[in-house]
Amino acid sequence: MTRRRLLSQSVVLALRGGRADKAIELIEEQTRSGQVAAVTLLARGPSFSLRKAFGEAKSVDAVFLLASLTKPMTAMALMILVDRKEVSLSDPVKRFIPEFRGDGREAVLIQHLLTHTSGLPDMLPEDQELRKAHAPLATFVERTCRTPLLFRPGSELRYQSMGILLAGEIVKRVSKRSLPAFTKDHVFRPLGMLHTSIGLGGRAISQTMRCEVAGSSDWDWNSSYWRNLGSPWGGALGTVDDMARFLDYFAHPDARVLQTDTAAAMVTNQTVGLSKRWGLGWMLNNGQFGKGCSPATFGHSGSTGTLCWMDPRARVSFVLLTTKPAKESSATLLRPVSDTISLVS
Repeated sequence: MTRRRLLSQSVVLALRGGRADKAIELIEEQTRSGQVAAVTLLARGPSFSLRKAFGEAKSVDAVFLLASLTKPMTAMALMILVDRKEVSLSDPVKRFIPEFRGDGREAVLIQHLLTHTSGLPDMLPEDQELRKAHAPLATFVERTCRTPLLFRPGSELRYQSMGILLAGEIVKRVSKRSLPAFTKDHVFRPLGMLHTSIGLGGRAISQTMRCEVAGSSDWDWNSSYWRNLGSPWGGALGTVDDMARFLDYFAHPDARVLQTDTAAAMVTNQTVGLSKRWGLGWMLNNGQFGKGCSPATFGHSGSTGTLCWMDPRARVSFVLLTTKPAKESSATLLRPVSDTISLVS
């Protein structure tokens, strides 16, 4: 058997310690009992390396809907434009989206979009109606430009997908390219993330893992509408290997995509004095990653049942992709496995 094939089915490399075994047992128990249909795990540190597919995921190359793991990808695309000096974090959003004005919107800066401090909501009040109508992203942008701010920009931190939507819209307007095309050429390809795309990226839906949603509709996570929408806040699809490459870049940045100082800023606290620590697009460790993670840990979670983080101090990286929505799998799968890996010595 070739080395490549060994790696594609591989499973556990240089495994040491009972905790890593426990992480595998936790996942196997859930897939065997039918509580979750498909899982892939990639975790590695100085003393261990795990790379394994479970359940209906027959290979670690299985492609999952990444949900909000998309957000730091969109943020990275915008930071490329910052490095090019085409955009500044201190620019008002209305400079690039002129219709975003009135009722205090002039005070919203680009930095606010990437740190969840703009005052915009997570989702629009009419979010479900727009999805049911198969609204294009342009309609989401138009409605976001009219939705009331929930607080004065910069005064609070509240998670907000619509802020990331506008970040993606700025990338589109400044680069004159769609966000999926821009990220493919300037983020994914340079980092070797060849199985990642915002939107389906030319795949058939059948080539991706199906989310375990109740019922079925023509606008849910599994629908052609949603998989092709390419939302800047949650529309990426990818693999554990690609997400590990993405994390690794920020732990060891070089000039392939961003200036090293820019990459470092993305995983540095930008919300001093507010309720939570947040980078530019990246969650910083506020206790939501593994119990053993250091304060330097950065990462992100996704509502489709995804979680990734990197602890640069412990030199441990973690990517867990599942088909079970996070609201159902966080307590029973995502957090227990994450905690277990973070405590591997």
